[in-house]
Amino acid sequence: MIKAVYSLLMVGGLITNSSVFGEGVDKKVMKIHEKVITVDTHCDTPMALLDEGFDIGERNAPPKSRVDFPRMKDGGLDAIFFAAFTGQKERTPENTVNAYRLAHQMIDETYKVCEENSEMAEVATKSEDVLRLEKKGKRTIYIGMENGFPLGKDLSRVDEFYKRGVRYITLCHSSNNDICDSSTDKKGPEHNGLSDFGKEVVERMNDLGMLIDVSHISDKSFFDVVELSKTPVIASHSSVRSIAHHKRNFSDEMLLALAKNGGVIQICLLDDYIKDPDTTSVNYRKQKELWDKFANAKTESEKKKLREEWNTLSEKYPKRMPTVEDCVDHIDYVKNLIGIDYVGIGSDFDGGGGLDGVADVSEFPNITTEMLRRGYTEEEIRKVWGGNFLRVFKKVEIYVKT
Repeated sequence: MIKAVYSLLMVGGLITNSSVFGEGVDKKVMKIHEKVITVDTHCDTPMALLDEGFDIGERNAPPKSRVDFPRMKDGGLDAIFFAAFTGQKERTPENTVNAYRLAHQMIDETYKVCEENSEMAEVATKSEDVLRLEKKGKRTIYIGMENGFPLGKDLSRVDEFYKRGVRYITLCHSSNNDICDSSTDKKGPEHNGLSDFGKEVVERMNDLGMLIDVSHISDKSFFDVVELSKTPVIASHSSVRSIAHHKRNFSDEMLLALAKNGGVIQICLLDDYIKDPDTTSVNYRKQKELWDKFANAKTESEKKKLREEWNTLSEKYPKRMPTVEDCVDHIDYVKNLIGIDYVGIGSDFDGGGGLDGVADVSEFPNITTEMLRRGYTEEEIRKVWGGNFLRVFKKVEIYVKT
């Protein structure tokens, strides 16, 4: 729910490539997007699917949603991971069951909207599916699960969600769970990394051919995972800590370990993970006050009132968003530290992601434009936009134990 509230802040105008670089570059950018397979490894659009009145088969506008099938086509985006997100709550049997049901509900809705718009999109489960669907002019929808909370302590649920089409699990979210410690739990570490159950989860995900997502997890949890995993891992939506000093971002040591593991970091477009926030701004102070209120809200009516206040805050005190240039700085950093083979893009759209210049999926070509401006080759751009991730996806599939 907090992610849904946060996404309301992300309101931006459209910036066209031609306004900056001219028609010739526009054509070159779109030609690249037509040639290469492009993948966004994380969005929270399944939350929007549960809202009445949202039609993913129609062209929408932020803040209602930043992802729909027509705008994916507009932006030359071939594939995207829809994350079934469940926020971490107290680990009671009731809360775990509710999270489990909610995850299934979002997966159900993902299948439903793809079936209703079968001429535009299809749910996929294999790395090679995107090639087949791209030839048909369809958008490829993969399913991920953000936060392993719905597993509870039941290892069989890993198999259950895999059979439902889930191809990665983000092991935890903003708080510790039964699998591992989070990078941002206010109480600090609970398991000193992966729990014993978490080690079983990692091993089972390896055996099934399921991608292990290390975004959100603590540094110690990360190092535990890359030491234990028999396959490369992904960070579906994380950025570089040396640039934006959020605990969720990756340190240089983590990036070096990721490269040794053969994995990939998908740069997240959420503002505080791209650029350190201006803590002196009125927006920051007001936003923090509302966050604190929301964290203590007990009832749905309280939360509704706070959402309304959030909208008013955004209108009265608009926030200056990071730019496309700021985002590509992260790609540059990874490229220079560990190489171009280990970086991609995971927008976190509909969960807070968005930039000045990339307000939704239709504006993804602006990132390509900036990479071209900096001298990236078409082959390097291909790797960033999906080649690196699909390499990892394929390796994970090949490892499968039956």
